[in-house]
Amino acid sequence: MTYDWTLWIVFILIGLATTLPRASFIVLGQRATLPEGLQKALRYAPAAALAAIVAPDVVLVGGALEVFNPKLAAAFAAVLATQLSRNPWLPFIVGMGVLWALR
Repeated sequence: MTYDWTLWIVFILIGLATTLPRASFIVLGQRATLPEGLQKALRYAPAAALAAIVAPDVVLVGGALEVFNPKLAAAFAAVLATQLSRNPWLPFIVGMGVLWALR
């Protein structure tokens, strides 16, 4: 087997490995259901992914943890505004205001 065929086989196997798990939910439909505990856990997946992306940028400054960080103060103010008000725009306004004021 030459290098070209090996490369094509790897491409096909990688394609199958990524497509089959995704397609299984569409093909199986209602015949296969996830356990209730797993369904509840999957509801938090988007929020967890967003937190994993945002948290390092908020907490770290130049790759090091810094307690007196304007981004951290702005994030804290935005979370506090979220808890005190039902207005969806208020956390953005408060967070950006605090960030702007501290910078």
